Amino acid sequence: MAKVDLKKSLDCYQAEFHKFRIVDVPKLKYLMIDGQGDPNTSNDFGNAVQTLYPIAYKLKFASKQLGKDYVVMPLEGLWWARNMATFTSARDKTQWEFTLMLMQPEWVTTGRTASS
Repeated sequence: MAKVDLKKSLDCYQAEFHKFRIVDVPKLKYLMIDGQGDPNTSNDFGNAVQTLYPIAYKLKFASKQLGKDYVVMPLEGLWWARNMATFTSARDKTQWEFTLMLMQPEWVTTGRTASS
């Protein structure tokens, strides 16, 4: 069974050093958790990471048993603040909000059908 590495097969994950380009990003699926606070000290951040990875690996091993193996993707994050000054000039990380994400292959689904 071949192991799929989406970092190598998706063009939008093929960044090159010192080279800017426009890429088309396809629809992608993620496991995601929202939280708030300094990533260096926040319980939300640590708990989010500790929650996402076990789920990602359970999905990977379940997929592998069904004949499709893949590399678990790296952690990604979206960051913002309600007051952008705390995010930019003040750098008050305690006020930051985030969504942590782990991309999933397109064949990993909720298991629900249209009638569910």
